[in-house]
Amino acid sequence: MNHPIPEHHAITRRMQALLFLHGLALFSVGLLFGWVWFFNLLQEIVLWPLPIQIDMQIPGDSRAYRMGHMEAITQALLLMALAFGGQFMLLTKKQYLLLFWSALITGWCFTLPAMANTFFGTRGLAFGGGPFQGGLANDIIYLFGWPPVVCVHILFAIAILGVYRFLQKTPASESEQ
Repeated sequence: MNHPIPEHHAITRRMQALLFLHGLALFSVGLLFGWVWFFNLLQEIVLWPLPIQIDMQIPGDSRAYRMGHMEAITQALLLMALAFGGQFMLLTKKQYLLLFWSALITGWCFTLPAMANTFFGTRGLAFGGGPFQGGLANDIIYLFGWPPVVCVHILFAIAILGVYRFLQKTPASESEQ
């Protein structure tokens, strides 16, 4: 059987822009979550010099807020890095699609459940809670954690393959310039 050799392409500008846009969106979500954390620490909404001061008890502990906030920032940076690093990859169209969707699933599905843990008082690390608080919310958050766990491995395997192919096709003399 004669199988055609798949053609390798560079990442499209549209895919780069979409990855970058999702990175900006995750940064924005992290920024908003940071404000909620800030108000949680103050136990009030206060924006001096504006005449706004509202006493408020926002649930959640600092560990959970830190996790959700940093998850958003980390995942946003990963998406932005892939947007620009994609120019150093050679993949098939299908591999780029897999890279793209794996990146989005990784970014959003690691971030949003981490943020949800803040408000439910869960960790979502083990079905049933493990050594932490269990319950329905924990189990749902745990299950939402599986797609990004799988996707992050797919994502990095494809990215490494793409960069390896790029380096194979890039002459050494070009890399020394």
